[in-house]
Amino acid sequence: MALNLRQKQTECIIRMLNLNQPLNATGTANEEVYKILIYDKFCQNILSPLIHVKDLRKHGVTLYFLIDKDRKPVHDVPAVYFVQPSQVNVRRIVADASRSLYDSLHLNFSSSIPRPLLEDLASGTLNSESVDKISKVHDQYLEFVTLEHNLFSLAQKSCYVQLNDPSAGDREIEEIVEKVASGLFCVLATLAVVPVIRCPSGGPAEMVASVLDQKLRDHLLSKNNLFAEGGGFASSFQRPVLCIFDRNFELSVGMQHDFRYLPLVHDVLGLRLNRLSVPGEKGGMRSYELDNSDPFWVANGFLEFPEVAVEIETQLNKYKKDVDEVNRRTGGTDGAEFDGTDLMGNTKHLMNAVNSLPELTERKQVIDKHTNIATVLLGEIKERSLDSYAKKENDMMVRGGIDRNELLGVLRGKGTKMDKLRFAIIYLICSESINPSEVEAIETSLRESEVDTCAFQYVKKMKSLNVSLASANSASRSNIVDWAEKLYGQSISAVTAGVKNLLSSDRQLALTRTVEALMEGRPNPDVDSYLVFDPRAPKSSSGTSSSHLKGPFKEAIVFMIGGGNYMEYGSLQEFAQRQQPVKHVVYGTTEILTGIEFVEQLTVLGQKMGLGSAVASPAPTL
Repeated sequence: MALNLRQKQTECIIRMLNLNQPLNATGTANEEVYKILIYDKFCQNILSPLIHVKDLRKHGVTLYFLIDKDRKPVHDVPAVYFVQPSQVNVRRIVADASRSLYDSLHLNFSSSIPRPLLEDLASGTLNSESVDKISKVHDQYLEFVTLEHNLFSLAQKSCYVQLNDPSAGDREIEEIVEKVASGLFCVLATLAVVPVIRCPSGGPAEMVASVLDQKLRDHLLSKNNLFAEGGGFASSFQRPVLCIFDRNFELSVGMQHDFRYLPLVHDVLGLRLNRLSVPGEKGGMRSYELDNSDPFWVANGFLEFPEVAVEIETQLNKYKKDVDEVNRRTGGTDGAEFDGTDLMGNTKHLMNAVNSLPELTERKQVIDKHTNIATVLLGEIKERSLDSYAKKENDMMVRGGIDRNELLGVLRGKGTKMDKLRFAIIYLICSESINPSEVEAIETSLRESEVDTCAFQYVKKMKSLNVSLASANSASRSNIVDWAEKLYGQSISAVTAGVKNLLSSDRQLALTRTVEALMEGRPNPDVDSYLVFDPRAPKSSSGTSSSHLKGPFKEAIVFMIGGGNYMEYGSLQEFAQRQQPVKHVVYGTTEILTGIEFVEQLTVLGQKMGLGSAVASPAPTL
């Protein structure tokens, strides 16, 4: 069984569009029943990567609107609502029902609607005498965004800041943990699997694992069990492992420059929900979709950029050759007499040519798209020396440091302010010891470039705290730990765990090495201390290690709390494809962040702690 999350979520959405009735033989909703689709902004983002607007008509959807927009009545037509269970949305639904906007309302909530909101819905429709308009209410457990077959995001913003905010109280932390666990529950419900959960002890990873374990246990006891089909004894040995980490496990990857195509497109051009806009050849902006329907993107997304440029050239030459071949076959032979056999042959070639035209046109569109994207990328790479940043960061991590002159040369050379800040922070993380004079030189260089150093100061503070933890004797150590955890959140000691948690020479990330060890299930000092949660086992044995719970596993779901990226996703997919037989790894995160977006979260934390330089910034307009 492959964990194809994109396929499973798409099937759930199509069934929802079919008024939650079984689909017809072609796998589509009944298009003879015309309906209207109403969604909120969050659910629009869920739908966007999965179902194109042109596909909605196939499923009988003739009109679609955002719930917060003013809408006119459309009679004799059912409306399918797909929204988050919130106070605002429930009020809007009650208003729509009381105004009799639609013939009937089929309500689908992206996650389980809390009882107080359900009661508000019931009382609101009763009071307005419109309860008969509500046809059905469904909890869909779809509160996550699937971008690839094995990539998802919970789209929960600024999680890293919220979990590491020194001013955050216990209640705020518990709310975030509950929200993350609920999102993960939706993913597991959609896949209909109950995994074995593994995570490092302490910090957000254990908190989320513990809450999720309890959610699954409670649900498995209920009558309407979403996991019923996976409950047999035979399937227990085929269960996946869910590995939960938090961003501090491998901080540097969150801001590193990568020179592979997909991570570059995301980091530099701002790929969002599988779409991006870039300047066109003839001026203006061109919008492109980059997803599983694009064969070039699927095949070459994780190649280094120079290899992608070569592949575009190869595809273009192949296309030209095929076009020439079609022209040659349909153009007739110069000077040849025209007889009946030629007519038959030419007609056959002409038919073949006509049949091949759509495929050739589609290939040309794909080539033109990637030529345009690669040209824009190349301009950015040259202007910012992104190839140099990627290489030097990689070398710095493998060696555990960099020559001082080379370091300052990068900071005074090409690149944006954010490029330089990211490079400086990675230097700080991968250096085993902090040299005060070097750090001072870096800070001076950053200020000369007018870079806000809040993020740099924040990581420096965490690094020095880590050194204090390591050097303190056991008596004072506990006091430092108490103070540190109160001030900086949960995972202080993991933030700068030195070279061990950095890239090795074969480019395999620490996350990938850890997941490999957890899937193998052999004794390994790096993961032997990891906690085990089995929601199917009696409560008393949770956290302990039955041998069959430690693997080996064919499938894994890897989840990163506090922001993930395409670099980790690519590393995990390369690992899965290398295995014999091939393993299956789904990667998910609270939100997918570019290096800039992650450093901005570090900057916010630095500001909250009063660190960093006060680089003049324009006053906000009110």
